[in-house]
Amino acid sequence: MGNSKENSFSFWKNIILAIVFFSVTPLTLGASLYSLLSFNNNKLESQNLKLINRDTTTVLGARIYASLPIDFPSISEKVQSSDARPEIIKNYLLRYKSPLVSFAGYIVQAADEFNIDYRLTTAIAQQESNLCKIIPPNTYNCWGWGIHSEGTLGFSSYEEGIRAVTMGLAQNYIALGFDTPEKIMSKYTPLSNGSWAKGVEQFLNEME
Repeated sequence: MGNSKENSFSFWKNIILAIVFFSVTPLTLGASLYSLLSFNNNKLESQNLKLINRDTTTVLGARIYASLPIDFPSISEKVQSSDARPEIIKNYLLRYKSPLVSFAGYIVQAADEFNIDYRLTTAIAQQESNLCKIIPPNTYNCWGWGIHSEGTLGFSSYEEGIRAVTMGLAQNYIALGFDTPEKIMSKYTPLSNGSWAKGVEQFLNEME
């Protein structure tokens, strides 16, 4: 009797375990399989995303560097500005229709070479010859340079005259302290009543 009950209990126990096993095991396997598949999908998506990002970075990088110049511009410490002085002289000569118009640049160049005011020779030419419109024939002497009772000093060209007068003013006047129109007048044309210096000063101011 006891054995019969025990056998019956074991039988139903086995039945219940079998039922539980066959019920739970598929669910467990399904859950595990689902988790495994999800993990693999996430891993693949992550790898694809990295590849996409890498490719995108490469493409964007190529675009960025392709748009940049090979040599980057640099800002110089020295600000370079165009020299307006030749244009000032040229415009002044044009206003008075002077034959020296084409020599405006050379006038400034000679003044720089001998370190004098770039306007000075033009102002003196205006005072002496109305900017070369009233000069002894074929002398190219617009400055009254070397003109005296015994004759007139002549030059072979306007360039020669510009250079000679500029150098003469620098060495024989400016360097010796005759550095204003009034002081230059005292040696350049000592018989003037002052009008020479006033005229030169006025013409200098017109070229500022």
